[in-house]
Amino acid sequence: MTSQPSHPSHFAGSAEVAGLLAETGYLADDDIATTVFLADRLSKPLLIEGPAGVGKTELAKSLASLLQVELVRLQCYEGVDETKALYEWNYKKQLLRIQAGGDSWDELSDDIFGEPFLLERPVLRALRSREPVVLLIDEVDKLDYEAEALLLEVLSDWQITIPEMGTIRTARPPSVVLTSNNSRELSEALKRRCLYLFIDYPSQEREKAIVLERVPQVSEVLADQLVGVVHTIRGLELKKAPSIAETIDWAQTLMHLGAASLDDETLRRTLSVLLKFQSDIERAREHLIGTASR
Repeated sequence: MTSQPSHPSHFAGSAEVAGLLAETGYLADDDIATTVFLADRLSKPLLIEGPAGVGKTELAKSLASLLQVELVRLQCYEGVDETKALYEWNYKKQLLRIQAGGDSWDELSDDIFGEPFLLERPVLRALRSREPVVLLIDEVDKLDYEAEALLLEVLSDWQITIPEMGTIRTARPPSVVLTSNNSRELSEALKRRCLYLFIDYPSQEREKAIVLERVPQVSEVLADQLVGVVHTIRGLELKKAPSIAETIDWAQTLMHLGAASLDDETLRRTLSVLLKFQSDIERAREHLIGTASR
């Protein structure tokens, strides 16, 4: 059995992870810091699941920031295949080479399926990078099972097989973060290759700390009020619950309006920053108006 390449460990422990992430503006709880530490120490991909807008993608960005490396991102969507995720051939360049002629077909075939004609897509680019990178495979649950299966060789053996060129292996595995919004169940094969982390909406105390970190102009009193309203709204039956990013947007909005506290009129005017469906806005107004400033 051949040994698998591994990247050097970057952190002494989970407390160091939490501190370094905080320096980037990401406030990690113990579960997040511990799992990031273990994924790094074990050279394992990190699969993060949870509702949209809880900071899954932001964690990958913060990890790249604290490591001071490039973030290579594969944004997943329906229809992604190997030509968008792994590699494809430069067909126009190949056609020009064929038209130029001058070689036997065997010589031509070896030529046009060589390095100068290969177009790297995010996964292959991260795998072949000579410098450390963080590979973010964002919203992997939007891939179909066939496209998901393309990732298994990479995540288990840190290699990609290109039929015309052979197997390309990495000497320096990237730090890999996969995110999922749970729109479908991921395969057991994919999950088995990863360390798993579920990120839910934060507690009121932690979300308040995030707001004060990102919008330092907000007073403690207003931060308490707006985070309390956000958590109340998330308890309603909505089409889309407000994300942490939308909580931060709302706090910034209140600062631009010069609001010192949340009264009914301010709430009525600004709920559209927090909620993105009219039915959700109407339900929240009905539930909140008259209670926001209590």
